[in-house]
Amino acid sequence: MSISNNKATYLVTGGAGFMGSSFIRCLLSDPTFSGRVVNLDALTYAASKENLCAIETDSRYTFVKGDIADRQCLDQIHRQFPIDIIVHFAAETHVDRSIDTPSLFFATNVMGTLNLLEFVRANPNIHFHLISTDEVYGALGQDGVFTEESPYAPNSPYSASKASSDHMARAFAKTYGLNITISHSCNNYGPGQYPEKLIPLMIDNALVRKPLPIYGEGDQVREWLFVDDHSHAIQTILEKGTPGEVYNIGGVDALTNLHVVELLIETLAPHIKCSVAELKGLIAFVKDRPGHDFRYALDPQKILALGFRPQVPFSEGLEKTISSHLDRKNHTIGV
Repeated sequence: MSISNNKATYLVTGGAGFMGSSFIRCLLSDPTFSGRVVNLDALTYAASKENLCAIETDSRYTFVKGDIADRQCLDQIHRQFPIDIIVHFAAETHVDRSIDTPSLFFATNVMGTLNLLEFVRANPNIHFHLISTDEVYGALGQDGVFTEESPYAPNSPYSASKASSDHMARAFAKTYGLNITISHSCNNYGPGQYPEKLIPLMIDNALVRKPLPIYGEGDQVREWLFVDDHSHAIQTILEKGTPGEVYNIGGVDALTNLHVVELLIETLAPHIKCSVAELKGLIAFVKDRPGHDFRYALDPQKILALGFRPQVPFSEGLEKTISSHLDRKNHTIGV
C-alpha cells in the first residue's frame, strides 16, 4: 500500500462486533502502532462494547455510535480524524435471519456498503477493504476448492447480499480507480461471538442442558479459522496486498458440523463437571434449512504467498473460546 499502515487512521465499521473487535484489539496490541482506530458501530443486537473493554481507554481508540448508511456521520468523522483506511466489517451475517428478513440484509449489506463506497469515491485517497465470505461462491461437492477466480453462485439471501457488495466494490475499483481490496473468509470462531452461531449456541444450550440442534445429519463441511488469525490475515493484506485484488482466507481445519459439536462437547464437559455422554445425549438432529450449502473450501495460496500463516489449531482455539464464554457467563472454570 502507498501509506504507512502503522501510522494510519483506520475507520473500522462494525468494530463492536465479533470480528471487528478482534481486528481492533489486534491493531492496538502492537505497541509500535502510532495511528488511530475509529470504531463506527450502530450497536445492533450482535454487537457489544464488552468486546472492547480491554482497550476502550486507549488514547489511540475512538468509538462513534452511528450507521454506515449515514453519510453525514462519515463526513464528520473524516473531518475530525482524516481517514486513511476503511476496514468494512459491518454486516448482517446470520443465514437463518436472512431467510426470514432478506430486506434487512440488503439494506445493510448492499446499500450500507454502497454508501461507504460513495464516501470513498469522494475521498479517493482512502483505501477500502471489504470483509466478505466464502458463501458467495455457493456450494462444493465432496471435492474441489474455491479460488479467487471461482464464479459466484450465492444460495441464500445473506450470501447474495454479500456477493452484491463484492461486485459493487470491484466495479468502483475498476470504474473510478479506487484503492480497494476484498477478502473472503471461511467460518470464524472465537471469544465474543454472538450465540446465534453454531459454537456459542451449543455452549449456551449445553450449560442449561437444552437440546443441541444440528441441521440435517450434521454432515455439512466447513473450514474453521480462529478470529484473531483472521484479523492477522487482514493486516497482512493491508500491508502486503495489491489494490484491486481479492484474497481467500482459508482455515486449517475442515470439519463436519457434527464433528465440531462432538469436539466442543469433549472440550466443554470437564469445565462444567458434566459427562461427555450426557452432553452427547442432548444432540438433536432437526430439519435442514432451505438452501443449506454442503461444503465450502478455499484455496489459500494467494494469501500464503504474502506470508500469512494461521497460528491457532482448532483444538486450541476451541479451548480459548469455551474458557472466554464461560468467563462471560460468570461461571468459574472447573466448577
